[in-house]
Amino acid sequence: MKLKNTFKYLLLLLFVGWLNQIGWSQDLNCDVVIDAQRIETSETRIFEDMELAFENFLNTRKWTTDEIEPLERIKCSLTITLNEMPSIGTFKATVQIRSARPIYNTTYESILFNFADRDWSFEYVESLPMNFNENDYLTNLTSMLAYYAYIMVGLDYDSFGELAGSPYFTKAQNIVTNAAQGGRPGWGALQSTRNRYALVNDITNQQIEDLRIGYYKYHRLGLDVFDTDPDECRKQVLEVLNSIKSIKNRYPSSIFVISFFDAKSEELVNIFADATQQEKRQAYNLLIDLNPIKEDIFQEILK
Repeated sequence: MKLKNTFKYLLLLLFVGWLNQIGWSQDLNCDVVIDAQRIETSETRIFEDMELAFENFLNTRKWTTDEIEPLERIKCSLTITLNEMPSIGTFKATVQIRSARPIYNTTYESILFNFADRDWSFEYVESLPMNFNENDYLTNLTSMLAYYAYIMVGLDYDSFGELAGSPYFTKAQNIVTNAAQGGRPGWGALQSTRNRYALVNDITNQQIEDLRIGYYKYHRLGLDVFDTDPDECRKQVLEVLNSIKSIKNRYPSSIFVISFFDAKSEELVNIFADATQQEKRQAYNLLIDLNPIKEDIFQEILK
């Protein structure tokens, strides 16, 4: 009897250890929302299953080589709007992908990535396993999810260490190369200047590398010191904006540059809210030149 109880105790320890390992292996804390209002079907349970399956795929996989504590997991979200269901189990969708990172010594979270992908097409059958291999193209769905996982991880690492996200952008680039053979939208070099190929191609382009370095300066040398030295923060941010201006002069249609301002426009207004009039004018002029379509937002800097 005593031996039997000891055996049960050992099994319990092994089980708890397994649960702990699973918990500590996660890198992402991703929330998935499926908007299926445009899909006419009585089988609505599939959309709840889809949300859970996508979250499990993103949140239970090990995307990095580092041990990530629960509080360090990258907060992110995917809002998936299903537009069509051409056949049972086949979907066309648009997706908004966002990720954020905490700012040192504050409760504030800075948006790192805010990107709209309008070229999602995938198959999903309830309860079937979602298989993925980074060295092969198995399904369009898991390739797209993994691609954005690596993009979000790469940008997060870049924000903490200069060019630290390189290994993860390489993985995202490999996914693009493998997925292109499937002929599905979003992966092709000639399909669009705003698709998955274009984004990772910009990120890994050495001629645009200064923007990746800018992610480090903006967040680690800028926002992370804002609480104690707001003047230094604004100095670093202005340097980043000047660097982006040089990039835009060479690559006026860069989706990487566009995505930066999609994430940062409102935050930039707040950064310069208490700046000197000279800094406000300098920031405003740069931002209007870099992203004129958001002039209404940037006008707030001068108030």
